[in-house]
Amino acid sequence: MSVATDMEQMAVRAKDASRLLAGASGAAKDAFLAALAGLLAARREEVMAANARDVEAARAAGMDAPRLNRLTLTPAVMDAMAAACREIIALPDPVGGIEAMRPRPNGLLVGRMRVPLGVICMIYESRPNVTIDAAILCLKAGNAVILKGGSEALESNKALAALLCEALAAAGLPADAAQLVPTSDRAAVAALCKLDQYIDVIIPRGGEGLIRAVVDAATMPVLKHFKGVCHAYVDAGADLAMAEKVVVNAKAQRPGVCNALECLLVNAAVAPEFLPRVGAALRRAGVALRACPRSLPLLGEGAVPAGPEDFGHEFHDLILAVKVVDSMDEALAHIHRYGSNHTEVIVTEHHGRAMEFLRRADASMVGVNCSTRFNDGGELGLGAEIGISTSKLHAYGPMGLVELTSAKFVTLGNGQVRG
Repeated sequence: MSVATDMEQMAVRAKDASRLLAGASGAAKDAFLAALAGLLAARREEVMAANARDVEAARAAGMDAPRLNRLTLTPAVMDAMAAACREIIALPDPVGGIEAMRPRPNGLLVGRMRVPLGVICMIYESRPNVTIDAAILCLKAGNAVILKGGSEALESNKALAALLCEALAAAGLPADAAQLVPTSDRAAVAALCKLDQYIDVIIPRGGEGLIRAVVDAATMPVLKHFKGVCHAYVDAGADLAMAEKVVVNAKAQRPGVCNALECLLVNAAVAPEFLPRVGAALRRAGVALRACPRSLPLLGEGAVPAGPEDFGHEFHDLILAVKVVDSMDEALAHIHRYGSNHTEVIVTEHHGRAMEFLRRADASMVGVNCSTRFNDGGELGLGAEIGISTSKLHAYGPMGLVELTSAKFVTLGNGQVRG
């Protein structure tokens, strides 16, 4: 059979499984999660041996050190996957919950009930732990999931997918509720992107090139996150000690992630005092500075002139663009031009400007006097996330269990008819 036929048959099975899973009890889904946590511990050596084959092949092919690190399943990563299962057991099941039941003048009660999205297709790169993290969130929210990992992690993903199927069977849930695409053929992604009659949503996780390719090809909705170009604006009259702490944490605590700071905007009123001190603190943290003409002489030794390509760029490294602005309006205009709808923060002591920034900055998380690093499902109280959506339909920001469901209207009556 062709790859396209294989993918269609997989999607058909997933659609059938999704109907069964939508009616599964919370107890059954939690039993699956508990069984999976046990299997991840009991079969650790088997999974890590499969992963070692992937790592060896990737190293021989010349994969760089950061990607090798993401590919490798260490005992700590295995423990984290098992812990994630237990953490999701503790989260309330959103499926079937009824929100905001309100009476109409005719006595009809109208509310909205949380329902699964249906079939979710995850397309992702490098990290084999995404196989578990994505599956357990999708399944707890009542969705079937098709998993398409990168070719570099195929052996690891096959070993993990086998545990998913075993845990589903142990809980009495359909094995086809979690399926791994067993081929590295790129035609599989192209085929999956056209199966909108079976797949309800695609979530790509990886580089911007992968995400744009999926968006261009897909005939069903895509929950996307192209990149994280995150800004911090230091307002006139800001607490400069607080601003320094926020900026250094946002840039240097973990520079390679999507919620790391990429551009610092500083109001001209505080730039002469703030930029020398924050420049020194950032240099101590190993950060290279790319500065606009107004900020360059204030940042001290080591800062270099910024090029046009440095604004709107996701560095994924200890590099920060810096620009002096004359007002919050100018800062917001810069964010509108260069931001990626991910995370924007303001450091200010002025309540009115803080509230205005919250309203006007267009991002999946907007913060006041805090690090950009808080745009994360765990930090925002979701318990876990499948990714961060920078599109507004139907989720905006970290996607936890609730964001992996939709809401249908339900009506409760006692014989009402429409006149």
